[in-house]
Amino acid sequence: MTEPDFRTPELDTLAARVIPGRHFEFSAATARDRFFKDTGMLDIKQWVHNAFRTNPRSMVDHMIANLQLTGTEDLLDLGCGNGFILQHLRPHLADGSITGLDIAPAVLDAARQRLHGTATPCTWIEASADDLSMLADNAFDRVMANYMIHYVPDLDRCFTEVRRVMRAEGLFHLTTDRPDSMLEMYDVHFSALKEMGAPDDLFKATPKGRLSLDNGADILSRYFDQVERRTWQDQLRFTDPEPFMQFYEIGHNHCCASSEPDERLGESFFSELRERVRAQVAAAITDKGYFAVTKFTGTFLCR
Repeated sequence: MTEPDFRTPELDTLAARVIPGRHFEFSAATARDRFFKDTGMLDIKQWVHNAFRTNPRSMVDHMIANLQLTGTEDLLDLGCGNGFILQHLRPHLADGSITGLDIAPAVLDAARQRLHGTATPCTWIEASADDLSMLADNAFDRVMANYMIHYVPDLDRCFTEVRRVMRAEGLFHLTTDRPDSMLEMYDVHFSALKEMGAPDDLFKATPKGRLSLDNGADILSRYFDQVERRTWQDQLRFTDPEPFMQFYEIGHNHCCASSEPDERLGESFFSELRERVRAQVAAAITDKGYFAVTKFTGTFLCR
């Protein structure tokens, strides 16, 4: 099947104009205590990414193809979240094992419940991805880190530990975005902020800029002999503003603007921000028939 290509010169031009050079940075504690204090953020993202996608192959399909599982592998999932991805991978590991690690107890418990009763042995560990000291050397055939590496405090220690626990013929599977992924969401967000005269420090890109599809190969090649990048695209299309607004507000914390408490930004600020964003999305739907959010994402396969 030929993968769809949503990249256009118009989107490239828009990205050059819209996406800032600076990106947000959040601590592991913020991720644990705010973003993933429950499964709400993950639930919204997973629902929207699947319900509104236009690529027939889901991101999980892309991951399964890249992992090349035979069914007997021992797999470690760093930042396993609520177990959504592991639930889909589990039938491909019928005679293998799963170890899920996450720093946030609430989502880790959700993963445990999601896979409860399956025949594939599952182990759950509450820890940070840069401290794998509880795991033995050469213990895993596959190690995954999907859309979470930007939260890890010490990337050097994390990747060094991944090499230690991964077997000689193993594979490290790291998934992240390009800096201009979901460009249209950032466009309406920044446009609304400008209309409101918002503080300059809110005009930042996604935290995934810390290790993105653009800079990830250079970083990972310091730790792994072979680093291959495989890209994947999708376009979410909304004909009603409300699902997008949930995605924007809950799934992405108003493009990170509400990720941490800020005494300058009260509820009235975010209420006005949402109304301005909603109006732009509704206008696009009226004009084109849908509001598009283009995803430029992919995976590094490291050996």
